[in-house]
Amino acid sequence: MARRTPRRRAQPESAVAPALLWAPWRSAYVTRAPQPADECIFCFGRLSAVTRRRRLVLYAGPLALVMLNRYPYNNGHLMVAPRRHVASPELLTRDELIALAEIVARSVQRLREVYRPAGLNVGLNLGRAAGAGIVDHMHWHLVPRWEGDNNFMPVIASNRVLPQSLTETQALLEPLFKAIDTALS
Repeated sequence: MARRTPRRRAQPESAVAPALLWAPWRSAYVTRAPQPADECIFCFGRLSAVTRRRRLVLYAGPLALVMLNRYPYNNGHLMVAPRRHVASPELLTRDELIALAEIVARSVQRLREVYRPAGLNVGLNLGRAAGAGIVDHMHWHLVPRWEGDNNFMPVIASNRVLPQSLTETQALLEPLFKAIDTALS
């Protein structure tokens, strides 16, 4: 005689436990004590062409700079920062605010031209609790996004899948940022 499996009664939606995603590798980042930075990646004077490429700097004007993120969320992930070492927007001068707004807008324009994303995340993390990896020098993240660009890899395998190397990204964007000073005038 075949054994019958008892039928489960449907649970009301409110009684169903929410799904949980565990990311234990994040606890080390969340609980670590703040470390003094050896060197701010955004603070530098004039750079040779070789150093500029090595540091992934696409543009360095008198008030603002643009560089690729060495640990990108997606291809084309840029960071826009003031040249002056400040932690928060209220510390910026009016000229810096205007220059940064213009550079962010020009950077969005260039990312759309090269990558044709479905959307962009443009954000500023102020303070470690808000996700700032570099706490003392504010900077905007510009991340091109496409429908379905996130998959199981970051959650399950703690890895990102990027179809383009930083060198390729830099080669695509560098020529467009060389002309940014002319576009700002």
